[in-house]
Amino acid sequence: MQRVTGLAFVLVLIGPIVLAYGPVEGVTIAVLLALLASLFAVPSAWRDIDWPRTLWLLTAGLAAAPLGALTTVVLGQTALLFLIGAMGVIALSVQWMGRIARHLRGRPGAIGAGALAGFMHASSGLSGPALASFALGDDWPQRRFAASAQIVFLGYGAVSVALRGLPTIAASDLLILAACTAGGMILGAVAARRVPLVLARRVMLLCAWAGMIVVLGRAVVSLF
Repeated sequence: MQRVTGLAFVLVLIGPIVLAYGPVEGVTIAVLLALLASLFAVPSAWRDIDWPRTLWLLTAGLAAAPLGALTTVVLGQTALLFLIGAMGVIALSVQWMGRIARHLRGRPGAIGAGALAGFMHASSGLSGPALASFALGDDWPQRRFAASAQIVFLGYGAVSVALRGLPTIAASDLLILAACTAGGMILGAVAARRVPLVLARRVMLLCAWAGMIVVLGRAVVSLF
């Protein structure tokens, strides 16, 4: 999904990874794998990067990332599940927020969207929708936005890993997850030439909504 649509890696991954490893460890793993996915995507995207916008988004996001990481330390597991679920629902609803996105323009819009994206990336890994809202409001061409987003994700991911630390799961599990991520990016490069973008987005939304519903359901159950 990341290779075909330019976004959505964590959006699709966050539901099952949180259910499998919990809200803290699951997000830590998701952030690390997203960093790996961006590393694979950057070489092919390099020529289309819009550096001025990218640097403003990066600067604001990196400044807000420590607050996002602190949030995960302060909140308990149930509250974290609700936070991740709520952020996921907001992220998936961004397509209906066109009027709000129209206010995210220019340098102020980049700073606001970047700060929100950085906070969300460090706390839940879900920074893509805030960036997409800015791209919509600032009339950022899709090709250049998708390329620039990989650099932004790379920066957010590196800082988030530094703040959260490495996952504590078995090294063999982490290697398998990393290999699957790399394999998915390679297959995605082939699929991007054959799979219609509309179909890819529909499948992505279906997987992501299913994951968010299950995460919120687990949060409700944990209350009892």
